[in-house]
Amino acid sequence: MNIAIAGGTGFVGNALTESFVNDGHKVFILTRNPENKPAQEGVTYVKWLKDDAHPEKELQNLNAIINLAGESINSGRWTEDKKQRILNSRISATREIVSIIEKLDHKPRVLVNASATGFYGSSLDKSFTENDTDPGSDFLAEVSYKWEKEAMRAQNFGVRTVLSRFGLILGEEGALPLMTLPYKFYVGGKLGDGKQWYSWVHIKDVVGMIRFAVDHDSVQGPLNVTAPEPKRMNEFGRTLADVLKKPHWVPVPEAPVQLALGEKSGVVLKGQCVLPQKAKELGYPFRYFKLKDALENLLG
Repeated sequence: MNIAIAGGTGFVGNALTESFVNDGHKVFILTRNPENKPAQEGVTYVKWLKDDAHPEKELQNLNAIINLAGESINSGRWTEDKKQRILNSRISATREIVSIIEKLDHKPRVLVNASATGFYGSSLDKSFTENDTDPGSDFLAEVSYKWEKEAMRAQNFGVRTVLSRFGLILGEEGALPLMTLPYKFYVGGKLGDGKQWYSWVHIKDVVGMIRFAVDHDSVQGPLNVTAPEPKRMNEFGRTLADVLKKPHWVPVPEAPVQLALGEKSGVVLKGQCVLPQKAKELGYPFRYFKLKDALENLLG
């Protein structure tokens, strides 16, 4: 297959690219600066989001497009300017993806567009599946809703569209290295009251579920990319401490976290219990059901 990936040099993009290339597929990575990228067998870098870029000329025989592009929500405080960049980067990249699809003579079969479990808003007592169609009311819910709405325009061109709502992705990059730091210094413990939900997923299942979505025509619309067993923060922390053989004993109250992170503190102090109902119903073979197994694989 020929697969285009926007955001292909990030954490998830690198893992996806490696998986596709190892199986003999050709990957086209959309990037603003293709000239400074290292040569890699099976990978072609295609310029986009520049005035002189015409990516559609190099993407005429695609089977799938995967859009992971967008400014990181983890770096820096959420100033009003930062929040606008988070939203605008996702909307502009997705709008460009749909524009490329419109210009292609041979349309791809599927667009897998990134989103987030933040779509559902936060809750301590409710579980969410793809059947929950109303977005939450906070910033990440607003971003996810607008992002998905933009991506669904690809359906106007006969392209099956999948909205991959990522949970807390566990891997050698991303959030997990930061989460392990307090435990490595023997100061790990619950954040806030510890009751907030973490809907986690192993990076190998992220790759697996995206590839499952590409390969199976039955997958369309929202797809919760999470493991079947979410954990509350306190239990997540205890499991992490157990795997690292460190104590879980120093609680951090909400106030200093909110002071340090501002509005972004909601990412760690709030959460949602999101279940991968569609993946289970369609027969996706999860590699990591249990949090301890996932953490032992990554940290053992």
